[in-house]
Amino acid sequence: MWLLALAIFAGLKWATWWKARIAAPQQTWRSIAYLVAWPGMDAETFLDSSYRAEKPASSEWLWASAKTIVGVLLLWLIARKVTPPLAQGWIGLVGLVLLLHFGSFHLLALFWQSHSVVAKPIMAKPILSKTLSEFWGKRWNLGFRQLAHDLIFRPLHKQIGIAGASLLVFVVSGFIHDLVISLPTHGGYGLPTGYFLLQGFGVSLERSGTGRRLGLQQGFLGWLCMFVFTVGPAFWLFHPAFVSRVIVPFMKAIGAL
Repeated sequence: MWLLALAIFAGLKWATWWKARIAAPQQTWRSIAYLVAWPGMDAETFLDSSYRAEKPASSEWLWASAKTIVGVLLLWLIARKVTPPLAQGWIGLVGLVLLLHFGSFHLLALFWQSHSVVAKPIMAKPILSKTLSEFWGKRWNLGFRQLAHDLIFRPLHKQIGIAGASLLVFVVSGFIHDLVISLPTHGGYGLPTGYFLLQGFGVSLERSGTGRRLGLQQGFLGWLCMFVFTVGPAFWLFHPAFVSRVIVPFMKAIGAL
């Protein structure tokens, strides 16, 4: 799984750098840093030395550090106190996401910002999303969102419409997650794709006339719709085969169990 994920990531990372390297005024060290020391896909702004990031506030450093510490505690301390392996795996998985995507990657973004490089955290407080569209479009995994927008949505939305291009982004995301999650575990095939198809349906519902009448584009109902669609079927995305055959053995390998 890790080899597949890294291979796909490296290929896409190189593609974004190759496309942006000519247009963006840059320094050699920025290219090296973007390729090996930054998980985002915002190549143009990261490479362009004419953009200057503001120095991050101390509170940002504290918040990023706190998320990292909670991730470490969940992964190496709390998970081992639970008996069922599947529960251990889920706690460890949440800890791993907090440690990497929410914590360490946030700290890395702050490091680059402190050196005047424009590097936005790839997780932008997704729990504060007011709608499902905001969750996927502005707050969750902005690295993939940038990539999907540049390679899929922007080239195709005029030909197949905004709704069609948006749905295609979710379909491609589902296929990629099935490739990385289901293929190495030899199980759960189609569940990650089903999860992202459901997200596409949810976004379409939210933007429809019915969604507007139901109040899904604002307020508590908008937030509740976002939460139900993203968290409720999360076991489709990280299905039991993946948790038990990849996450649990990985936790044992790093001494978490």
